[in-house]
Amino acid sequence: MEPGVLKDIVIIFALSTFVNFIFTRIRIPAIIGYLITGIIAGPYLLKLISSPENVEVMAEIGVILLMFTIGLEFSLNHLLNIRKVVFLGGFMQLLLTATITMLTARVFHFEWTESVFVGFLTALSSTAVVLKLLQERSELTTHYGKTIVGILIFQDIILIPLLLFTPMLGGATADVGHDLLLLMLKTIGIMLFIWVGTKWLMPWLLHLIAMTRSQELFLMSLLLICLAVAMLTHQLGMSLAFGAFLAGLMISDTEYSHSAFGNLIPFKDVFTSFFFVSIGMLLDLGFVADHPWLVIGTVLLVIVLKAFVAGLTAFSLGHTFFGTVVVGLSLAQVGEFSFILAGLGLMHEIITPVHYQLFLAVAVTSMALSPLMIQISRPLANLILRLPLPPGIVNGLFPVKQVEIPEISNHTLLIGKDSRAINLASMIKTMGLPFTSIVFDPDLARREMEKGNMTVFGDATFEPVLREAFAHTAELVVISVGNLITALSIVEHIRKMNKHAHIIVRTRHVTDIEELYKLGASQVIPEEFETAIDFFERILGKYLIPRMDIERAIARTREDNYGIFRDRSKVGGYSLLKDIPDIEIAAVRVGEESVFAGKTIAQTAMRKTAGVTIVAINHDGKITANPDPSSVINGNDIAYLLGKPEMIALAINILSEPRPD
Repeated sequence: MEPGVLKDIVIIFALSTFVNFIFTRIRIPAIIGYLITGIIAGPYLLKLISSPENVEVMAEIGVILLMFTIGLEFSLNHLLNIRKVVFLGGFMQLLLTATITMLTARVFHFEWTESVFVGFLTALSSTAVVLKLLQERSELTTHYGKTIVGILIFQDIILIPLLLFTPMLGGATADVGHDLLLLMLKTIGIMLFIWVGTKWLMPWLLHLIAMTRSQELFLMSLLLICLAVAMLTHQLGMSLAFGAFLAGLMISDTEYSHSAFGNLIPFKDVFTSFFFVSIGMLLDLGFVADHPWLVIGTVLLVIVLKAFVAGLTAFSLGHTFFGTVVVGLSLAQVGEFSFILAGLGLMHEIITPVHYQLFLAVAVTSMALSPLMIQISRPLANLILRLPLPPGIVNGLFPVKQVEIPEISNHTLLIGKDSRAINLASMIKTMGLPFTSIVFDPDLARREMEKGNMTVFGDATFEPVLREAFAHTAELVVISVGNLITALSIVEHIRKMNKHAHIIVRTRHVTDIEELYKLGASQVIPEEFETAIDFFERILGKYLIPRMDIERAIARTREDNYGIFRDRSKVGGYSLLKDIPDIEIAAVRVGEESVFAGKTIAQTAMRKTAGVTIVAINHDGKITANPDPSSVINGNDIAYLLGKPEMIALAINILSEPRPD
């Protein structure tokens, strides 16, 4: 490696670290930090980068790895399920955006050829920016997330015909029929390759590699598959990024997809940062300073036009007003593939140098504003929905027919965006427990209603939706939405209308626990930590550690990591458990063959042998609180134990011990 290249990498890393350290403290997305790094280090400001072409190579690798991981999170079945969105929605968005932009350009006296070309440039949105943001927010598989992905996939596919069409706009002669026939044959070949790869090649190949038990070989093989398929599609005239997405799709249905995703995350994050830095380097601040109002006006015009058309497309596909706003603002920027088209257009003299610089300024600025637009899309939609809008606009063209839920109380309310909440509903239903649910995705909501479940479709951050599912009378509320901001809003609303409900929230990180408890959560389950606990439990079991010791070790681990935020309720009247956070109450079913079945509390000597107190007994649905020592514990009774977590684990082990033969 040349010293100049190493110097460029050091400069980019140093500037990115400094800028993003500041931005993280003030809660500004990292993407903006990378773009600013590129602007500062680029050729139009401090000129710190000596080899921009090397940065572009690393940026290309970043986009490839990003699209590969997006493909891993999807699957071929998911892609087939959204084929209507890909082709109908994608075509509608592209055609309307290109047409309106072309007519607008004609109003400003652009030539016809340049107007058509500018229309195509504007129609494309940023796959790399949008999908990275949706991936970070765990929104790729939401209803609006699938629509966004579908439209972006169509844009990536249509890039090939656009690249063929651009020289013709510039006056170059070409055999259009031959090129289209060749393109059709390539497409059929790629579809056949994906089908064979998904069904036979990838499962066999990855299994063969995994059997070597070599992590290095597995990682190298993943990179080889990703880059080889990307290169193959590039040779066929398609983009490298689209090829990487297809490679991810082929692996996504195998049992090794999660391992592949985890292995590539560090590489993806590092190289993707170079992509955003390279985009920032394209912005000529001198041009912006000379034409500030032209740039600002054009940026606003492009964002409004693209948001309107993308939103109209989403509404036509059946989205509610909420989904319409989110999709519209998410696709309101100019895409990275437009840079390739613009460069080709400049080479063929379709677009003037001045308009090319204007395009670069508008594209980079709109990309920089994308995190903000996506972040405000949900609050903005909720704010507008407070207005007295017609039901047809609020609920969309194909509204989900709501189920009339009879008045219910002391039930469980499930709130979720994905399959976790649906699976939990099935489990609760098998136990015969009363429950209602709120589902954000209309397709999932329809399926749940068809099963006869009391399901409400809507956004649980709205109080009317919560009341429709009787959140105000629920005894237990389970929130599994993935996004911290959404979860905080739901917890706050529920706690205001229901002071006594036990609220369980799923979150991603242990660091989220305190914020959720402050707003009224009773129990918070950080999935990353609990996954580690599950692994820990299985590891100890594999080493044949006694069950009692495993329960004690897990209890101590949770105590050490959760601290004062261990399962607790911050509402209601005074409770001793608030002042003694390491004490809890647990319900334990006494086995019918238990050594203590048929004995009195005094005979069990629980206080002496396990250090816990039996504070209540549930016998055939009748609860006896504060039972006296002569109370008999029968088989199949539920004993309520008060004590430290590790002592309760010991008591569970004792109560489960069968009678000796």
